[in-house]
Amino acid sequence: MNPALRTAASGMMAQQTRTEVISNNLANVNTTGFKRSRAHFEDLLYQTVQGSTAVGLSNSAVLPAIQVGRGVRLASVQRLHSQGPVEQTQRPLDLAIEGEGFFQLQLTNGNIGYTRDGTFQISDSGTITTQQGYTLVPGITIPQDSSEVTISRTGVVTALRGGEGEPVELGRLELARFANPAGLLSAGENVYTQTAASGEPVLGYPEDDGMGRLMQGYLEGSNVEIVQEMVDMITSMRAYEINSKAIKNSEEMGQIANGLIR
Repeated sequence: MNPALRTAASGMMAQQTRTEVISNNLANVNTTGFKRSRAHFEDLLYQTVQGSTAVGLSNSAVLPAIQVGRGVRLASVQRLHSQGPVEQTQRPLDLAIEGEGFFQLQLTNGNIGYTRDGTFQISDSGTITTQQGYTLVPGITIPQDSSEVTISRTGVVTALRGGEGEPVELGRLELARFANPAGLLSAGENVYTQTAASGEPVLGYPEDDGMGRLMQGYLEGSNVEIVQEMVDMITSMRAYEINSKAIKNSEEMGQIANGLIR
């Protein structure tokens, strides 16, 4: 097969993958705490047509090798953990993290999950959970006679109990951050899990040791920029068309060469 066909085909597959990544970003433009991804590519092996050659006898100049590339492949899909816009909801159990850090969740398999989605609720037993039922870690129980639950920017949870006039402290939230948050594995449901690439989590209270602060009554929106994604999609489409044109031209050249034999 003509090598140009495989080279152009690899380019079409790469642009198809890039379009899939962009489509997922656009699909989650309104997902709370979503972080956009970016496809990263690298070139394949090269065919050396001619090695380095020396020209002349004395004080000779060395000409570089002649190489022909053989296409492109997907190297990685990088997740960009930049800060998303913070939107006010005025709901007491909605929390947004401004800065670094993740909320910790107790998953059903016993592992710890991490999320930037601060849409929490109170279960029938009084614990703070996500909409999927994952318990917020550390577990904080809100008594049934509590009212006016307040969560400070440093994570301190207080509430009024019964007829008491002074708020009572119920616990304090902790955050986790990673040396390489892009290495976290997305598990769906706005939850990430730890991997060897992300490193071990560093725990701490909000506003301590580089952690972000909490904002009660707010949610962090997706960091997807629609205009940028649309521009990237148009660029990907044009690159796909150019590669398909290269396949067509290579096929026509093959037909011309075959016609010379007749």
